[in-house]
Amino acid sequence: MTVFRLLGLAALSALIAAACPDAATYRPCDLVFEMTAAEAAQHPNPYLSVTLHAEFRSVRHRTILMPGFWDGGRRFIIRMAPNDPGEWVYRVTSNVASIQGKTGAFNAAESGHPGFLRVDNRRAWSTTETRSPHLWMGDTSYRFAWMDEKAFEETVRLRAGQRFNHIRGLVMHDDPQYRAAYLAPDRPNIEHFQQLDRRILAMNTAGIYADLVFASDRNHLTRVFPERTRREAYMKYLASRYSSMMITWQGVQEFEEYDNGRLLLQELYTTIMKWDPYKQPRSTHTTATSAPLLEDRWMTHALYQSSAGALGAVERQIYFVPMINAEFAYEDSGAGKSHPHHVDSDTFRKRLWNAAMHGQYPTFGNTGTYGGRKFAVDAKYLESPGAKAMSAWFDFFARTRHWELEPYFEITAGRALALGGVEYVVYLEQPGPVEVVTEKKKYEVYWYRPSDGEVIQEKKEFKGEKFIGQPPDTKSDWVLHLSRDGRKEGMAKSWKFESRPLFQQEVERNPARIPFEVTAPAGDALAVGKPLKFAAKLTKETRASKAMLYLWTVEATDDKQGYRVIGTSREGEFTIPESIARAYPAVMNLRVHGINANGKVYAIDRVVQAVKP
Repeated sequence: MTVFRLLGLAALSALIAAACPDAATYRPCDLVFEMTAAEAAQHPNPYLSVTLHAEFRSVRHRTILMPGFWDGGRRFIIRMAPNDPGEWVYRVTSNVASIQGKTGAFNAAESGHPGFLRVDNRRAWSTTETRSPHLWMGDTSYRFAWMDEKAFEETVRLRAGQRFNHIRGLVMHDDPQYRAAYLAPDRPNIEHFQQLDRRILAMNTAGIYADLVFASDRNHLTRVFPERTRREAYMKYLASRYSSMMITWQGVQEFEEYDNGRLLLQELYTTIMKWDPYKQPRSTHTTATSAPLLEDRWMTHALYQSSAGALGAVERQIYFVPMINAEFAYEDSGAGKSHPHHVDSDTFRKRLWNAAMHGQYPTFGNTGTYGGRKFAVDAKYLESPGAKAMSAWFDFFARTRHWELEPYFEITAGRALALGGVEYVVYLEQPGPVEVVTEKKKYEVYWYRPSDGEVIQEKKEFKGEKFIGQPPDTKSDWVLHLSRDGRKEGMAKSWKFESRPLFQQEVERNPARIPFEVTAPAGDALAVGKPLKFAAKLTKETRASKAMLYLWTVEATDDKQGYRVIGTSREGEFTIPESIARAYPAVMNLRVHGINANGKVYAIDRVVQAVKP
């Protein structure tokens, strides 16, 4: 029996104002319930023993099933975000007698909110209501739930002004000096989660999504919740508390550092997907790439922690999902550095633009603000050169059809993105002469300097099939932008998203057509945990193959942990991690991808035996 049959018209009129008096579309609406004293005595641990759900139905017959969550004492909340304006009715199901069967209704005003995020056109992001393109630009603030109030408010204010629309942070921290999220595996710290509520809502009000990381690295989540039933309770708690806010799910820090991390994430997201009715975006943090987990079908997008050109270039060609690079670099603008990817501001800016040329959305980090273990959070670094470079990056791409740009290879220098016949974006880290093959149209010519955001427009338009030019000077990196501005204005009126189909290339695996061979490591038995020489050798030298980029991966075929990236150059040393297999000796697939200057991808596979030295 539906909730509409359970509620008569007279009852509806009386209940309209009883719940969520300020309800509005895509804004959290809390229904609050309290147990009686006698019921509380029957449930000494209501977090585990009380079941509570509500079915909501809109006037347009959209149905949302939302679980409730314990909010301390006798208090429970069912939190939902109406995704239709107008009247909503609901019915509650619970094992608490005074709550079971409660019904009600409320009106949701039209807020004008564009909606939550969804994958669109396979590679990009749009909003669910307006299908507006979403140019994802993130910041890292692992401690946003713990920093003092003034620092948090300043972070949100400045980041919103700098055009950041995502902030990534931890739900649980593994450092005992910070307030615990859980007092025991079966007891959430309500004070912590109430503050997290307030801070996510403050970010949302400023137009910023919270990218929520469930737990830290090094098996943190499984140390807090060793039993599967407690992990499921934690995931259900997060889904019920936060899925109706502007959030994304970002798994665990560096899933490869978890014992059996792949299966753990499948388990965690099985629960999230069951209880998150809004299907918020899902992925996980990584030491290199989360793409090995795409075949498990719970991820909506891939995350990266790498500045390696080969990794970005190859995976962009073989996976059709949005790609977020969460740690191509962290900027050290004075706070100090503790890792190889902590770099100076100029290097950070160059890595930002190179990541963008692989079609990756960037996430920022400054060593003075990201909240790492070895650095204090200091608001004076919020306006660093790297943050300004991120703002300039956003302003540039906001003027493009960024959601349709794809890596482009018909150039003589730099790296490029293009929407053929509409616009071409070429990044020149080393400024100099550049040639770009274009469709024969008329283009405005812009030179953009990433270091300060200066835009120089050439007086004369370009018309032809090959642009030849060079930047205004050679003192800094430059971006060439060939743009049909009038055409883009017209497309904005008639094309929301896809103006052309996307094609996924087939990776070439025929040995006779592959222009390189693997010369090292030699032999079929490889020792894990120790450096091994690797090398590839060209067998067919052409202009395209001379610029080949290489990606080396290894996967234990029986243990199903997913592949691991072990090399991103033509030759060098790699170390196969011992964690790749659970028992030794292990059968492994060593794979080498190569991508040439034309964007063609090749792959060589070798079956090897991994042994402990």
